Amino acid sequence: MASDKSIDKPWAGRFTEATDTFVEAFTASVLFDKRLYRHDIAGSIAHARMLTRVGVLSAAECEAIVDGLQDILRDIERGDFTWSVALEDVHMNIEARLTERIGIAGKKLHTGRSRNDQVATDIRLYLRDEIDAIMAELTRLQTALLDVAEREADTIMPGFTHLQVAQPVTFGHHMMAWFEMFNRDRARMQDCRKRANIMPLGAAALAGTSYPIDRAYTAQLLGFDAPAENSLDAVSDRDFAIEFTAAAALIMTHLSRCSEELILWSSTQFDFVDLPDRFCTGSSIMPQKKNPDVPELVRGKVGRVNGNLIALLTLMKSQPLAYNKDNQEDKEPLFDTIDTVRGSLKVYADMISAVQIKRDNMAHAARSGFSTATDLADYLVRRGVAFRDAHEIVGKAVRRGIETGKDLAQMTLGELRQFSTAIEQDVFDVLTLEGSVASRNHLGGTAPDQVRAAVKRGRERLLRAAG
Repeated sequence: MASDKSIDKPWAGRFTEATDTFVEAFTASVLFDKRLYRHDIAGSIAHARMLTRVGVLSAAECEAIVDGLQDILRDIERGDFTWSVALEDVHMNIEARLTERIGIAGKKLHTGRSRNDQVATDIRLYLRDEIDAIMAELTRLQTALLDVAEREADTIMPGFTHLQVAQPVTFGHHMMAWFEMFNRDRARMQDCRKRANIMPLGAAALAGTSYPIDRAYTAQLLGFDAPAENSLDAVSDRDFAIEFTAAAALIMTHLSRCSEELILWSSTQFDFVDLPDRFCTGSSIMPQKKNPDVPELVRGKVGRVNGNLIALLTLMKSQPLAYNKDNQEDKEPLFDTIDTVRGSLKVYADMISAVQIKRDNMAHAARSGFSTATDLADYLVRRGVAFRDAHEIVGKAVRRGIETGKDLAQMTLGELRQFSTAIEQDVFDVLTLEGSVASRNHLGGTAPDQVRAAVKRGRERLLRAAG
């Protein structure tokens, strides 16, 4: 059935009947794209000032438009603005209210542009701000990791491969591994921002405009690095959104890996850390439970961001140039990704700073599983034993340890010499946990001095990034 609404559409001139009521609701985007209002108004103000500069608008018309848009911005932020589905989107809602307030000057604002280049500009402006906010949350999280790493530079824990005890490492070293993951995420976000910060405005519907616009001036007003080079590409490109979502998916993947470790470490079986109560919940039936809900939920949210990436890739894969209505579907996956990543980073930055480390439990676990076996093999090699022979000797010593319930460091010198006469009293210098981690004293190693040096470099990197 046709709509009986009396609201005129700006594009309704060639139509003979109103939009079907269901179609009107089905095709509207205002319920989700209204979050672009601040950026839409900023883009419109810049566009009006540019039109005035080139003589398309008078100074009085520009002043009326700018004042009207600023009044509308205040109304929206006070909650005094009524959004209409009949007006389809954020752009037409704001333009209609502007025209209602200032008259014909409001109708002149859209000269030399289209909703196609307008929405593409709004999304880039919005995403640019959100990338900055995400990088700020990354900085908070990385700073928290540096603080923990510095504090726990001497705390020994078992390092794992295949989730089996491998070699002792320091907890600070482990935190610095997380730091490096997020440092790559920061670099990807910074790089992504460069390609997002290109201005489509002035491309109009697809071919540009016949008005004497000054795109470089508009770009300058809006803080873009440059106007887009090609009008067809400018209105139809969503690579920047896909690239951002791909980078966001990697952030979520890293947070998910961290979550998995926190979930394991906070379990009774590991008991390495204690998550603050405010980041956990209990059970409705089992009163002893303390569930790591925040890490679990973050681990789960990676699925929705991965899904958003696939949705955007699929959205764009078959579109001919230039703009198509399909592109309305770019916003919800993008917005959801932004909200998910920002929220996950915020809660992680808050949580990491407050995690309690159970140092004695970590050290006890590191003493289990023959974590210094490689140190014994390296010791034998330094004594002139071929590595493959050393490997076999240590393997036999480990087997004896399993049979007797003794770790290598708990065996006597006589017991160890049964496997090789190259072993002397100084072997116990490398079989201790402290000796093992201290021996990895090189760039990238787990030695406490190296961890402290890495923390210092990490702080310097964050300062350079902020500058």
